[in-house]
Amino acid sequence: MAVTSSFDPRSVLKLDGYLEPFIPAIAHRNERFRKWKDNIDQYEGGYENFTKGFEKMGFNVKENGEVVYREWAPNATEAHLIGDFNNWHRLTHPMKKDEFGVWEITIPPKAPGVCAIPHDSKIKISMITPSGARIERIPAWIRRVTQDLSFSPAYEGRFWNPSASERYQFKNSRPPQPRAVRIYEAHVGISTAEHRVGTYKEFTKDMLPRIQALGYNTIQLMAVMEHPYYASFGYQVTSFFAASSRYGTPEELRELVDTAHGMGITVLLDVVHSHACKNVLDGLNAFDGTDHQYFHEGSKGRHELWDSRLFNYGSHEVLRFLLSNLRFYVEEYQFDGFRFDGVTSMMYVHHGIGTGFSGGYHEYFGPGADEEAIVYLMLANDAMHALYPSVITIAEDVSGMPLLCIPVSQGGLGFDYRLSMAIPDMWIKLLKHKSDDEWDIGNIVHTLINRRHGEKSIAYAESHDQALVGDKTLAFWLMDKEMYTHMSDLTPMTPVIARGLALHKMIRLLVHSLGGEGYLNFEGNEFGHPEWLDFPREGNNNSFQHARRQWNIVDDPLLRYRYLNSFDAAINHLEEEHRWLSAPQAYVSLKHEGDKVIVYERSGLLFIFNFHPTTSFTDYRVGVDEAGEYRIVLTSDEKKFGGFDNVTLGNKFTTTPMEWHGRKNWLQVYIPSRTCLVLGK
Repeated sequence: MAVTSSFDPRSVLKLDGYLEPFIPAIAHRNERFRKWKDNIDQYEGGYENFTKGFEKMGFNVKENGEVVYREWAPNATEAHLIGDFNNWHRLTHPMKKDEFGVWEITIPPKAPGVCAIPHDSKIKISMITPSGARIERIPAWIRRVTQDLSFSPAYEGRFWNPSASERYQFKNSRPPQPRAVRIYEAHVGISTAEHRVGTYKEFTKDMLPRIQALGYNTIQLMAVMEHPYYASFGYQVTSFFAASSRYGTPEELRELVDTAHGMGITVLLDVVHSHACKNVLDGLNAFDGTDHQYFHEGSKGRHELWDSRLFNYGSHEVLRFLLSNLRFYVEEYQFDGFRFDGVTSMMYVHHGIGTGFSGGYHEYFGPGADEEAIVYLMLANDAMHALYPSVITIAEDVSGMPLLCIPVSQGGLGFDYRLSMAIPDMWIKLLKHKSDDEWDIGNIVHTLINRRHGEKSIAYAESHDQALVGDKTLAFWLMDKEMYTHMSDLTPMTPVIARGLALHKMIRLLVHSLGGEGYLNFEGNEFGHPEWLDFPREGNNNSFQHARRQWNIVDDPLLRYRYLNSFDAAINHLEEEHRWLSAPQAYVSLKHEGDKVIVYERSGLLFIFNFHPTTSFTDYRVGVDEAGEYRIVLTSDEKKFGGFDNVTLGNKFTTTPMEWHGRKNWLQVYIPSRTCLVLGK
């Protein structure tokens, strides 16, 4: 048995000397990780076997048609498999329990190669608890569940076993891991303009070509793991191995991922391992009649804000379940990686509730840290990267935890990227509370470049969080009710619309080029989708009005939304050409409060932003390190982007060899108000 190598504190101190007082805490969590990994190696055959729980647990069909069903339910004293196949008879198919609390039954085939359980038929496990009570549950590892809202909001388990001809066969290999991720965050259900739930099939046909044309190389799919309440946005999961049936079948999701791969697009799953829905009848809660099977018991196992259950990451079987869940989506659906939801909630015993993070390191390594959950994240990242070297993992963390995106072997938690959650918050606060002339240019730049050394960040101006009911998209903050009346080229370009279009473009280019090593956009925001997101629920008379994306407005050649859409695509294609996301962090040579001007260089390009609401600058001198002749490669002022064509595209700019703003050369440009320029050679 190979013993996991122990942690070397020098690797951590090279990254951040301020971590020295916390080396014992870092070493301690690393030791706990090492013990778990060695335990998995010794007793489970390593990650390779341990993460394939789905090949042992739940329903597995052999070539001869035999079905083996296993379920971990240690508290149960009796268990029977029931369903359509046996007319729901509670005594005909008893299960046997082993010493680990795992129940098992083998159902012989009806005929050679023919399952006795029909494909897509309903199924459950019926158990007796020590008190004599009978409880019936949907199998925990079930791969498909369906909901008939006209009958009940509770899900029903389905035995998914399509014939070879009905099973989707993958045609495309995975694309190589992107040099830098440009992520299109999407939700299948809202991806239609119609007042209903969209489907996997429609997403494949209509959305994938749109995403490809925009220049995004990665899709992050939200709300795939099954959740009973549509309005939860996918964050109250009941069946972890079941892809949501409200959008279609497992085969149709496979087709979606495979088609994306054929277009060279990487597909990530928004995975929810931070908590689980508290539903009992169709979830994991009280699965075997106890409070503590998959979750911590009592208040430790409950999230008071989310009204959900919290996993016991210190349990061997819970680790098998969660790690296998990750591998299942990589193996069965060919997902290329994961965005982990709610990482802040996981890493702290207070779950971030009523707690601000000042950046003091004692907040990360003191008694507030939940070491069990942190070790689970280390195991998850270590296992997935060991099994699939090209896998991508992203952490949603607002706390700023150090070492989050450093490999586990070097003392980190092992994520590839973290989301820069402070950036969208900054823009919303500015647009809500400050007039344009009050914008603090220095603070904007600081927020965009303030990231941990050696750790990759994904920058975004807004995500689904900012669009949810109670808030508004950036475009709606900028233009509000005038979006209803003045977004047509046949109407006057009002000051509100002119400002909104200009700032929407500038904000997105600034965030894309200065804010990180990856970029994220939530679907529809690329063209300034109006209003907000609100799923059908009792409070809005179950309306789909705001639970859809209005593609008709961006596709209309008379509406100004197309200008924002075109600029978004231009940014992505320029990044693909010049590769700034994978270049070293930008050098900012100017952040001028009075002029409202920002100037920086990255990846051989010179970025110039004039945020001044009224003043344009002629012959504005800016510093640049590399001498030579520059030309404009992108400007927000072009007519095709809704600009005014005040910038002459053919102009060339020659540097003068004299130091300016700490750079070796300077050149002079005309920068109209609320305009950005990108100069290249």
